[in-house]
Amino acid sequence: MKARRQTLQHVRVAFAANPRGDGLAYVRTADGSPLRVPFRVERSPALLGHEVGYAALLAVSAALRAKGMRAVRIGIADARIVDDLTERRALPAALALPYVRLRCALNTFARAEVVATPEDEELSSRARAEVELAVAA
Repeated sequence: MKARRQTLQHVRVAFAANPRGDGLAYVRTADGSPLRVPFRVERSPALLGHEVGYAALLAVSAALRAKGMRAVRIGIADARIVDDLTERRALPAALALPYVRLRCALNTFARAEVVATPEDEELSSRARAEVELAVAA
């Protein structure tokens, strides 16, 4: 039986989280429409926001799978996470479990890539504004 070829879906992700751990990711899909994906993260000042990216990508992966995507190229502006995934370098202990969870989530796709892309200013601004509003509320 011949394996069915999966069309690689290109998406861009921007995310933010407030100090309480309320996070929001926006995903720009190929048709240009943004997908809003809320998430929670336990903040750790020592990680300098690195934990936010892991939590955002984990939530985005689940949302993309729920939309039926099987092969994805996820573009993010945080090159640290891309390097973590491609170089498999040593991570702080606090990121070990988020790293494993993200790897497992990415492995649920037939094909998944996380690549560094320029920041999507519109999506980043939208995510930051929404999580800041949550703090003010």
